[in-house]
Amino acid sequence: MLVSNNTYVAPQYFILNGIPGLERVHVWISLPLCTMYIISLVGNLGLVYLIYYEESLHRPMYFFLAMLSLIDLLTCTTTLPKALCIFWFNLKEVNFQACLVQMFFVHGFTGVESGVLMLMALDRYVAICYPLRYAAILTNPIIVKAGLATFLRGVLLMMPLPFLVKRLPFCRSNIISHTYCDHMSVVKLSCASIKVNIIYGLMVALLIGVFDICCISLSYTMILRAVVSLSSSDARQKAFSTCTAHISAIIITYVPALFTLFTHRFGGHTIPPSIHIIVANLYLLLPPTLNPIVYGVKTKQIRDSVIKFLQEGRKGSSNQFKLESNLCVHAFLIVGSSGNGS
Repeated sequence: MLVSNNTYVAPQYFILNGIPGLERVHVWISLPLCTMYIISLVGNLGLVYLIYYEESLHRPMYFFLAMLSLIDLLTCTTTLPKALCIFWFNLKEVNFQACLVQMFFVHGFTGVESGVLMLMALDRYVAICYPLRYAAILTNPIIVKAGLATFLRGVLLMMPLPFLVKRLPFCRSNIISHTYCDHMSVVKLSCASIKVNIIYGLMVALLIGVFDICCISLSYTMILRAVVSLSSSDARQKAFSTCTAHISAIIITYVPALFTLFTHRFGGHTIPPSIHIIVANLYLLLPPTLNPIVYGVKTKQIRDSVIKFLQEGRKGSSNQFKLESNLCVHAFLIVGSSGNGS
């Protein structure tokens, strides 16, 4: 906002415009997004509860999976409720400070998610390449420290982003063509040089994304070498099956993320904004929606635990029904006997 010839102040609020060019079908677009959000809530909360409830899942691989589920929940909850308010109620205004907070959480949680995927790859590497030392290497204190370090890395690296945006003068439009406050979408509204923001954003992408992808690639290269050297075909098949779910999660997470990253910086004039924004929303919604399904289908221990949990629930319901029936019969007999006595 322009105050004088040389003085600018930050706007009091931004207007999130949703998906430009598709305003007439916002309601229809919101239906699959809302469905995915509900599936992600149920799936991830159910997965975290199952890992907590079932003692056979108290292992490093599933502890990391619980971390991933919690981060996925926080990531999509940071953005989707506001997007649904835009699509359903046309509530497009967002306070400037609230926009910065949302931006910090979105990028911070996605950075932590990348780190957890890296930890899960290292977990599979230790499990397959050093099976006899697996329990000794990945102890509970090590898991807690690794998770805390991953969380702090994501938070500390993303913490400068709101301050870098806050220092910028905004003298142009306050309309953001997006459903949430993305870093690049916000800084493009500034009338000053945004080189520092671009350089820092790329630096963070290198420190988090590229580093994690390199670690994941190295881990699976070592895993592949170890699996190929196994003499038993059954052992090879089992080793490959334990990694299938994690590889699927990596693809689901990184492919939309890389598309969003590169189109923001290099493909802004060739790709329609609506496509970019839809992919950006799917980037935050696909992993939380599909990860519980993928791990539930591909991981035998989780499938068995779900079946066991459901069977115990049915057995408990049956026992409760029998108890209530017996109480009703006893009550009927008592009333009948008292009636005969009178």
